[in-house]
Amino acid sequence: MKALVMAGHLIRRLNQMSTHVFSTRIQEAGFDVTPVQFAALDAILSYPGIDQAGVAAAIAYDRATIGGVIDRLEQKGYVSRQVSPRDRRAREVRATEAGRAAFEEILPIVTALQEELLAELDAGEREAFLRLARKAIGPAMALPPQPD
Repeated sequence: MKALVMAGHLIRRLNQMSTHVFSTRIQEAGFDVTPVQFAALDAILSYPGIDQAGVAAAIAYDRATIGGVIDRLEQKGYVSRQVSPRDRRAREVRATEAGRAAFEEILPIVTALQEELLAELDAGEREAFLRLARKAIGPAMALPPQPD
């Protein structure tokens, strides 16, 4: 098969593996959070008062569908939204205490599963893989400015 040596195919397979391992470990811990919801909550905690568009930019997610992700986090009681006093068109997002607590419980699980994802690589290979993946992504890894 020619696809087995193509970067796109290998990246897709790694994404499938990552999503499966993430979902399994998070469900085993009693949480109902997707990888995108976890990333959004991380951005919201990192940038208190960030708006929805900023969350989308921070996690490289589609602006048109980030609202649904934040809706689900809000339904779970992990975040709250309010109209921005600086721009009435924007909605600021902040983590709730429940969101902070859930994130603190989930983070060690997600950190540990990183080892599982790259179990076939030794420490040097993992470091090289992560460095090369960040390089391949390039400027898309840039973080948004923090809100005032």
